[in-house]
Amino acid sequence: MVSAIEELSGLTTKELGEMLKESDSFVLQSKTEDGSPKQVDMEKLVSSLPLHLLAVCLELGQGSDMAYVLRGVRFLHSLSELASRHTRLEQVLLDDVKISEQVMDLIFFLLSILAHRKKENNVGASPLVHASLVAASLHLLTSYFSSQWHELVHILLAHPKVDIFMDVAFDSLHEDVRLLSIRLSAMGLSDVPVGSLECHLAHFICQQCETSLQFLLLLCQQKLFRDRILKNKELSRNGGILSLSHTILKLVVPECLKGSTDLVASVSRLKAKILSILLQLCEAESVSYLDEVATSPNSMRLGQTLALEVLNLLKTAFGRKQKITSDSHNKSYPMGSVLISALRLVDVFSDDSNFRSSFMTNTVPFLTQILAIPHDEFVLSWCSVNLPVVEEDANLDYDPFGAVEVALLASDNALTEAKANYSCPFRPSLPSMAYAQTRTSCVVKIIANLHVFVPNICEEQERDLFLQNFQKYLMSGSPKQSVDQPNDFKATKVCINLGSLSDYAKTLIPNFLNEEDVQLLSDFSDKLQTWCKSQVGQVAQQVVHTDTPSESKEDLHPVQQPLPTQASTPDSFMNNLKDVQNMEVSTTAPSTKLEGNATDETPKNSRNGGFLQNAVGQDLVHLGVARTASAGFSAVSSGVNTGYQRSKMDLDPASSTVDHFKTPELSKESGLQEDEKGDTSMYDDRQPKRRKRTIMNDEQIDELETALVDEPDMHKNAVLLQNWSEKLSMQGPEITASQLKNWLNNRKAKLARIAKERGVPFEGENSDKPSTPATPHLGESSESAGEDSYLPPARVMNAISKGRLVSPDSSELTSSAEFSQNMMLSRPFTRSFSFEPGRLVSLVDGDGKEVGRGKIFHAPPGKSSTESRLCVVDVTELRIEKWRELPHPSEASGRTFQEAEVRNGGVIRVPWDVVRLAPVAQ
Repeated sequence: MVSAIEELSGLTTKELGEMLKESDSFVLQSKTEDGSPKQVDMEKLVSSLPLHLLAVCLELGQGSDMAYVLRGVRFLHSLSELASRHTRLEQVLLDDVKISEQVMDLIFFLLSILAHRKKENNVGASPLVHASLVAASLHLLTSYFSSQWHELVHILLAHPKVDIFMDVAFDSLHEDVRLLSIRLSAMGLSDVPVGSLECHLAHFICQQCETSLQFLLLLCQQKLFRDRILKNKELSRNGGILSLSHTILKLVVPECLKGSTDLVASVSRLKAKILSILLQLCEAESVSYLDEVATSPNSMRLGQTLALEVLNLLKTAFGRKQKITSDSHNKSYPMGSVLISALRLVDVFSDDSNFRSSFMTNTVPFLTQILAIPHDEFVLSWCSVNLPVVEEDANLDYDPFGAVEVALLASDNALTEAKANYSCPFRPSLPSMAYAQTRTSCVVKIIANLHVFVPNICEEQERDLFLQNFQKYLMSGSPKQSVDQPNDFKATKVCINLGSLSDYAKTLIPNFLNEEDVQLLSDFSDKLQTWCKSQVGQVAQQVVHTDTPSESKEDLHPVQQPLPTQASTPDSFMNNLKDVQNMEVSTTAPSTKLEGNATDETPKNSRNGGFLQNAVGQDLVHLGVARTASAGFSAVSSGVNTGYQRSKMDLDPASSTVDHFKTPELSKESGLQEDEKGDTSMYDDRQPKRRKRTIMNDEQIDELETALVDEPDMHKNAVLLQNWSEKLSMQGPEITASQLKNWLNNRKAKLARIAKERGVPFEGENSDKPSTPATPHLGESSESAGEDSYLPPARVMNAISKGRLVSPDSSELTSSAEFSQNMMLSRPFTRSFSFEPGRLVSLVDGDGKEVGRGKIFHAPPGKSSTESRLCVVDVTELRIEKWRELPHPSEASGRTFQEAEVRNGGVIRVPWDVVRLAPVAQ
């Protein structure tokens, strides 16, 4: 049997197929090594192959050859491909349930062995064989069982050892990445030339890692599989995926191999794919991945380390010249969507209460690198939909025969440079039209996430903390300023560009941003500009007094003053940003003077215009252009004569047209769907919506609300939080003390926001605090407890609404319809009504918006409909795109409205939450 496998596994699928056609009674004619004829009974060979390979795997620890197992797995790939075209082979290999179970056991067991073979992997050809075997084992799932990912997920989840499979799949890939990292480091020390055998081998291992990672990414894109990973303790709470992500992001191509474009591109795509997996997990609605990470101190530290690695990646990328050229993005070697994925991940992390504090300082360097470039370059790069070059991604088409052949030749010491120069074929992914807008919206949301201050949730010392960190970094990194060269002051560039970004961000509402994000960016820009104007004035004052006597200089402030801390006196500049807007500096004008008004009369809401004149009348028009109320750029013109070479800044083409600030209608492409073949999209038009989830059932919430009557400050008491988290976990989904605290904080924010909408004070609000826009950023974090799904009980709502529902002059109630409409925004219809078939209902999404109308097709009798929370509805009027995903995908309805229509003969029949159905008058 061994000789038969070694001989037949070397045949291509075409060659093996021709032999089967010519065979008699499913028996192949072959020859032994000495040339004598022999016969191979294919039915017997095929039926015993999986069990034979399992037996060999058991002996791998006793020195059995891994290369032989690799040959056997490749042979299984060939047989699986042939089975669809050969009836007899299909009956023997695929239709036998016992053999199917053996193949699944073989894959699971082989991966578990590969995940723990660490000592033997660094020797000779072992890294190539190991990486090839991991990739071949994973792809045997699609080759043998199903090439449809949703079907494969159902098969895997039905297996009792699926959690073990998840662990060993990621661990075996992690081992491959470690081997790649070791090889790349050694090659850097040896100064290996590009195109050498060693260079080709490193590229080969990298490709095998990429195809394995791509396989896991495609599994993670399936909601059921992703949810199961989130519940996997080893991968989520214990940081298994975080550790793999950190190892991949730490991969560095040595300088001597930077000329190997295929290797550089493959490493870059590895980073893009692992970032995409992290995004899939972080944006899941069922369980908060980052909350799971935060439950363990070790995984929390690993998460913070990973976050810094992502920031370093962005800092390195944006630290280079930002004008992307075709040379840096060779279309023959797509680099993957690394930057857009990293930006989206920073958006998620900065919006999470577990990580937000560490991002207050660490995001400043890369944001400054983005904002401190010349204005015209910034507008073209960040305020335009027409980028010169965008990131391009690609999906590898795994070729088991070609990939395994290279590894086997290496194990036989027969590999040449020509044969080692193997490239796995790939399919480039078409870049989305939304790439530029998505990239810009991420920057806006990151700033908004870190600048937001929510009363009653954020600590008082967090107010404007991000702004202060930003100012401190600008001062520490700025060169010596002078009035003659004010453009050297980095802060002025940042402020001008922020003003332009604020204008452009308005055009991204509502497709990419919400109004709260843009308002927070505008507030941040205004405050930073006010500070910047005062700093420019101080620079001018310092220069003017350079000729004054030394004793008078003692009274002058230094150019770069240390930033006050939160404990500074009330007179400190940092705690009185608003007062600085009216600040004027009286001093002798320098030799270069202007005619006209020397004071700043620019309206406050004209951020760019704030730099037209500084406090001593110096012409700073070359630092920016005035922004008009129409949100467009206009040339700066005035009656001012200046000694400078020009009186207005030429921002051609950005300043001559407002086209850069117009967002074209986004085409509703089906490319935004979850692609079965793996063409993943980084540009989800659902991004402006805050991510939601529910961590407790109704019974848990009811009991907690009752307890809050006696313990309103539970969120401040660590002992109470721990006790109640344990108590609630016994009555439903498990909830940690950290998750409970987040939920309670979000509850308070929700109540405060509802009170604000009703126009009445909230009892938990500190009236002494300055007015701050109450936004849901921190409370509605994707990984914070699901505030959006929280409905305050009647007791709380009555307390909040009594000032609004009852007129001050009488006891008459105001419009109850208005109250019901407001409540619909925070939670869908909750009053019970009849669910009989044929009832006309309105379908409401998680944001309280109507997505369509239809008739109830089926509802379980009695109370079961409420308990199951699902009704089947025939949608007659759909008000959103058909390619939108269903909240509850199933075999009967598919994953989208369009699939539901196809599967039900033209009727859009979908399951829908009972609590998100509202009756419609007939």
